[in-house]
Amino acid sequence: MEDILQYFENISINDRSLLLIGSLAFFLLLETGIPLFQFNYSKFKHAFLNIFFTITTLIINVFGAFLILMAIDFNVKNNTGLLNLFSMPLWLNGLLGLLLLDLIGAWFIHWIEHRFKWLWKFHLIHHTDPYIDVTSGLRHHPVESIFRLLFTALAVFLSGASFGIVMLYQSLSAFFANLTHANIRTPPGFDKLLATIFVTPHFHKTHHHYLQPLTDSNYGNIFSIWDHLFRTANSVKSMDELTYGIDTHMAPKENSNIKNLLLIPFQKYRPAIGSKFND
Repeated sequence: MEDILQYFENISINDRSLLLIGSLAFFLLLETGIPLFQFNYSKFKHAFLNIFFTITTLIINVFGAFLILMAIDFNVKNNTGLLNLFSMPLWLNGLLGLLLLDLIGAWFIHWIEHRFKWLWKFHLIHHTDPYIDVTSGLRHHPVESIFRLLFTALAVFLSGASFGIVMLYQSLSAFFANLTHANIRTPPGFDKLLATIFVTPHFHKTHHHYLQPLTDSNYGNIFSIWDHLFRTANSVKSMDELTYGIDTHMAPKENSNIKNLLLIPFQKYRPAIGSKFND
C-alpha cells in the first residue's frame, strides 16, 4: 500500500492521461468484440458529442484541482478529517479513504441529484444518452461537473484523505466510469457476484433504463455497497429488458444535439412517467 500511495502521490500528468486514455481505448476495443447491444448508430458522431462534454468536465476539474489541494493542505496543517482522528495501519487508512471519498464525493451527490428537481435538470443530460457506451461515462453538463467537484472537495475535507489516496481514488473513478458504461457483455453470474461489492457494467446500466424506478437506483461509482446498504440497489432479470435514455427526451434532435443538451436545464421541466417531481 505504501508503494501504491507513493506512486499516486507523485503521479505525473502524462501517467494520469495514459491511464484515462488507455482504459478508454481498451474498452473501445472490447466493445467491438463482446458488445452487450448491437447499436444502430454512428459511433463516431456519438463519441464526438460525448467527448465534448468530457472535455468540459476535464477543464472544470483542472481549475477545481486547486480547491481539492486547499482541502488537503488544510487537513495536513490542522490534522483534521475523520482519518486523522485515529491511528491505524496504512492499508486501512487507504481503504477507508477510498470508501469515504466514494460515499460523499460520488454516491451522495448522485443520490441528491435524483432528489432535487433543479439538480436533476442538469444531471438529466447524462441520462439522455440512448446509446450507453464507454464514451458516455463523462457525459455531464458543465454545471453538474461543478456540483460534483464541490462534493469531491467536501469529501476530501471531511475524510482527511492524503494526496496519494485522492489521486488513487480519482484514477479508479475514471477507470470505473469507462468500465461501467462500456457496451460490453459480462458473464451474468460473475457480474452479479462482483456487484455485491463493486459497481459492475450490468449493475450500472440498470440505472440508465429510460423509466423509473430503475432510473432512481444503483447510484454507486466504484463501490456498490452503498446502494445495498441504503436499499437503492435494483436489478433486472435480463439485460435485454433495458432501454437507454430518459422518457422525456427520446427524440434524437433533443438527445443528440450539443446546443439543446446545454439548454435543457433552462427549459420548461417535463415530468417523467412516475415522476417524483411536480410540474
